This record gives sequence, C-alpha cells and structure tokens, in this order.
Amino acid sequence: MKICIYGAGAIGGYMAVMLKRGGADVSIVARGAHLDAIRQNGLKLLVDGTEIIERMPATSKPSELGVQDYVIVTLKAHQAWQVAEDMTPLLGKDTAVVTAQNGLPWWYFHGLGPSVADLRLQSVDPDNRQWNAIGPERVIGATVYPATEIIGPGVIKHIYGNQFGLGEPDCSNSERVSRLAAVMEAGGLKTRFYEDIRNDIWVKLWGNLCFNPISALTGATLDIVATDPGTRTLARNMMLEAQAIGEKFGATFRVDVERRIDGAAGVGAHRTSMLQDVDKGRAIELDALLTSVQEMGRLCDVDTPFIDSVLALAQQMGRVRGLYPTFPEVVEAKLVMAS
Repeated sequence: MKICIYGAGAIGGYMAVMLKRGGADVSIVARGAHLDAIRQNGLKLLVDGTEIIERMPATSKPSELGVQDYVIVTLKAHQAWQVAEDMTPLLGKDTAVVTAQNGLPWWYFHGLGPSVADLRLQSVDPDNRQWNAIGPERVIGATVYPATEIIGPGVIKHIYGNQFGLGEPDCSNSERVSRLAAVMEAGGLKTRFYEDIRNDIWVKLWGNLCFNPISALTGATLDIVATDPGTRTLARNMMLEAQAIGEKFGATFRVDVERRIDGAAGVGAHRTSMLQDVDKGRAIELDALLTSVQEMGRLCDVDTPFIDSVLALAQQMGRVRGLYPTFPEVVEAKLVMAS
C-alpha cells in the first residue's frame, strides 16, 4: 500500500513512522530544514523514551513520488488549500485523500443529500480550490487525537494518545476505509470507524472553536479558560450556538456541553495550539475553527452573537499581529462582500 503523508510535521511525522512500521510503503512531502534532516538522518520519533528511526522517500515536490493509494493531508487547513493543485500528481483514479485537519472540512456537504448538494464552505475553501483540484469523492474524513510536537528538524516527540477517527462523507462502510484502518492498526495507531464522521468532527471542534480563540486573546491556559466563571460561560454559549448549527444539518452530539468543558478543564495548564501559534508568530487557524461555523450559521439561519463577537476580536488581534488572514487578501475581500 502506497501512502503519502502530505505535510510531515508533528502529526504527519508521527503517522509516517508508525505506518512505515506497520508495513506501508510510505513517502512524505515536507520542506525546509525539517526535510533536509529527514533526507540526511531519516525521520526520528521519540515514544516513551524509545527512539525510532525510519527512512523513507522525502521531497518538497509531489511529482517525484507518483500516484498513491492514499494521500494523508496533515497540513493546517489554510496550508492544505494552498497546495491543493500541487497535490494532483499523487492522485490516480482510485486514490483516496484523507483530510486530517482541525475544524470543519471543505467537503462537509458532500454526501449529505440533495438539499445541500450545492453548498460549499468558502471560509475554508475559497474559490472551491480543493473541491475542484482533489474532488470530494476522493475524501475520507478523519479526526486526530494524539498529541505530538517537533522538537528539532526531523525529530518528532509523541506526548500522548494514538486514537484516530475515520469515516466516509456518504456514511458508507467502504473497503478503502477498512484497508486504511488495517494498516494503521498494524502500525500501532488505534482507529474508530464512524458511520458519520461529521459527528466526531463536531465534538472535537466544539472545544477548539471556543477554547482556542479565547486562550489566544487572553493568554490563559486551558484550565483557566474552562474554570473561570466568565470565560467558561462565554465558551458554553459559543458551544451552544455551534450545537444548534450542527444539529440543523443533522449532526448529533454524544456528550453534553458541561461534560465537554469539564473534560477540557481536566487537561490542565495546556497552552492551546492557537495560543502557541500567536506566541511563535505563526498564522492562526481561525477560519477553519470559527469562521466556518459562523458561515454555516448564516446558511441555516442560526444567530451566533457570541461566536461573532469572539471571532471579530480574534480577527482583529490576528491582523494587528500579522497572523491573519491566512488566505490572500483578495479572497478575504470577496468573502466580506458576499456576507
């Protein structure tokens, strides 16, 4: 089985090593010093004090790798949009593309039925770039739960977790999902099949859409955001707005709001990914985590005053710091005009 990891960062690098150990023919697309180190020394993974090194084809040019059985995209949502057309040399007639990003996916409405067949999420796929270049029929949806980090060029540290959710946009139990799950399990990655992967996407997004921007705005760690009375109430109200939107489109939520917030508080003094990005001067994943939810609210006529307010503040913070927008200004201008 030929699998390309497109974006071998913290999660992508972890998956690449584990899939290689499971017997897959793995290649990776990366760039910069990280790519140079992988080419020279192999990809190194630190797990529970053990060092694992795997060597595999690594390049910044997808055209060098040829057609794959699976392409697992582990870039951030805005980065995946940017490289959609570069990905096409990897795609053959039967190639599946696994979207492993946070937030609502660009293919969300594919397979949901004729009433929403013409809807597109412009906040995560402006000008339908991924829809046209990749095609929603190729997609396998995924949710990612492990915590990993890059501790140096070519070196990934696994912190905790090995759980991944998988599912088809059309809710079928397909052979291609079963085959992918088997090779992931062979490499020590735990998978769970969801009849509708959107439900798990919402549960994960439920916390990210509030905790990430609130922490980025305040500088507070997750335990503080989830327990301070003011920010806990704000997060709860944002989550209730998102739940109303998800349910309008048929999603179900297997936990309640208070339990989800308590779970976040139990993680402890964790600095959310968006707070880390702000601290390091990196572009923030605001559109995938929050603008997309606002856009869906507009599509189904659900008011989102709490989401709107936090989004406006986070957008302004991002612009002031030069971390947002993550799409070209011309695209953002078109979105504003259309709203």
